[in-house]
Amino acid sequence: MLVNLIEKFGETIIKWLESIGRFVLFFSIGIINMFVPPFQFAKIIDHTWFIGSKSIFVIVFTGLFTGMVLGLQGYYSLIEFGSEAALGSAVALSLIRELGPVFTAIMVTARAGSAMAAEIGVMRISEQIDALKTMHINPVRFLFTPRIIASLISFPLLTALFNMVGIFGGFISGSIMLDINRYVYMDTVIKSIQIQDISGGFYKAFAFAVVTTTICCYRGFYTHLTSGFGARSVSLSTTNAVVQSCVSVFIFDYIITFFLV
Repeated sequence: MLVNLIEKFGETIIKWLESIGRFVLFFSIGIINMFVPPFQFAKIIDHTWFIGSKSIFVIVFTGLFTGMVLGLQGYYSLIEFGSEAALGSAVALSLIRELGPVFTAIMVTARAGSAMAAEIGVMRISEQIDALKTMHINPVRFLFTPRIIASLISFPLLTALFNMVGIFGGFISGSIMLDINRYVYMDTVIKSIQIQDISGGFYKAFAFAVVTTTICCYRGFYTHLTSGFGARSVSLSTTNAVVQSCVSVFIFDYIITFFLV
C-alpha cells in the first residue's frame, strides 16, 4: 500500500516537472522568435485586429459600467465623511492602479484567449500542427509568436481605453446623477493621477498580456495531453486556459503591486 502511494506521488511529481519544462520551452521559443527575422507582419496585424479591435466594444461596455458603479459606491462611502469632492480621485486611482489592467485582462482572456486556445487546440487534434512540422515550419513561431506580439500591442491600449471610459462612467454617476460639481470631479482626477500610477498600470498590462497569451496558446498547443485527441480535449483545454489565465492575473497583480507600492 505504501509503495503504491509513493509510486503515485512520484508519477505526479514527474508529470508536474514535465509540464513545467514544456511550458518554459514553449515560452522561451516563442519569445526568442520575436526577435528573429523574417517577421510575420501580416499575421501580427491580423491578430492585433482580433485581440485588440474586436475587443473594443466589450472593453468600453465593461469600463463604462465599472466606472458608474465605482461612482455610486464611492459617493455613498465618501459622503459619510464629508469627502464626496474626492470622488474623482477615488474613481481614477482605483481604475488606473488596479481595476483597469485586471478587468481588461480578464475580459480579453474571456473573449480572445478562449478563442486562441480553442483554435490552436483544433489544429492540434486535426493534425495541422504535425503538418507544419512536416513542412519544417516551427509551429511555436508560427502560432504563438505573432499572438504574443499582438497582445503586447493590444493590452496596454485597451487598458488605457478602459481607464478613460471608466473615469467618464464615474463622471456620469457622480456629476450627472448625484450632482457633484463636474469641475471639482475632473480637477481631482487630474491632480490625483501621477506618472507612476499610469506606468504601474501599463506594467501590469504588459505582464498580463504575456501571462494570459502564453497560457492560452500553451493549453491549445498541448490540448492532446488533456484528454486525448477529440472534442472533449479541446473543451477542457479551453476551460483550463481561461481559468488558469484569470487566476494568474490576480497572482501577478499582487506580485507587481507588492513591488510597485
